[in-house]
Amino acid sequence: MRLIYPALICIFMISACEEGDIQLIDDEAEPEIISTGHEFTEGPFWHPDGYLLFSDIPADRVYRWDPQTESSEVHIEPSGNSNGIQADIDGSVILCQHAGRLSRVTNDHELEVIVDNYEGNRLNSPNDLTVHSNGTIFFTDPPFGVDDEDRELDFSGVYQLTPDGELNLVYEEFDYPNGIVLNADETLLYVNDSETGDITVFDVDANGDLFSPRHFASVGPWGDGGAADGMVVDMDGRLYSTGPSGLSVFDVTGDHIQDIEFDQSITNVEWSGEDNSLLYITSRDLVYRLQFNIQGFKPR
Repeated sequence: MRLIYPALICIFMISACEEGDIQLIDDEAEPEIISTGHEFTEGPFWHPDGYLLFSDIPADRVYRWDPQTESSEVHIEPSGNSNGIQADIDGSVILCQHAGRLSRVTNDHELEVIVDNYEGNRLNSPNDLTVHSNGTIFFTDPPFGVDDEDRELDFSGVYQLTPDGELNLVYEEFDYPNGIVLNADETLLYVNDSETGDITVFDVDANGDLFSPRHFASVGPWGDGGAADGMVVDMDGRLYSTGPSGLSVFDVTGDHIQDIEFDQSITNVEWSGEDNSLLYITSRDLVYRLQFNIQGFKPR
């Protein structure tokens, strides 16, 4: 994301809380702040070993938050200005880096480059990623973190990195592609565009190939409240996207269900907990969590 959000104040509101008989969040639900004092947080990832990783992009760090000590400590520095964080099918952690690459975190916390160019040209600013169960990695590559004089690609792409290391450009019609997520049965891939707020959905086959891109929904264009950014889905097929209205929720057909609004811009989201009903949320200088009444979907 462009690092231009205003100062943040943690005030929380909910609108349109119910979908049919399902109340996604209790009326009295409030976010719990778990980490403060950062510059601009992104890419929350709940590690299966029981801790949260998240990026602080301008600080060039990945932090680790431990629920036992309820504290954050620097996990990786420098991080290549990491943004999105996910796990590969072998359990290794992968970082999207504004420094123009995807890297794998080794056992000794070193960064091993996976890919840093497309057809010999430097990637722009890899932003977010999602991983198919067959090992295919999809990621977005807007120009947020690359200076004009360093930019070698004149488009913002969505890429497919196959298990054998082949990098394919699968879509280039976005202004600023950002959040990207597969649904629970891996038949759909959602990608949003920060500039317009539009969410596009693709069909996905068993090989991890994409077909039939089409408009799904919109959170609205970039505004003072933020922009389309991180996304998650739940086990019932609802899609949750950050945006100028906070966290916007859509049903499987793309109909808007509700907005969970904050007096601050939020950037990304990640499920955790025993039934994946606890949502971790990053913003500018803090990270917090919020309890839901439904089961979220988290790969593996």
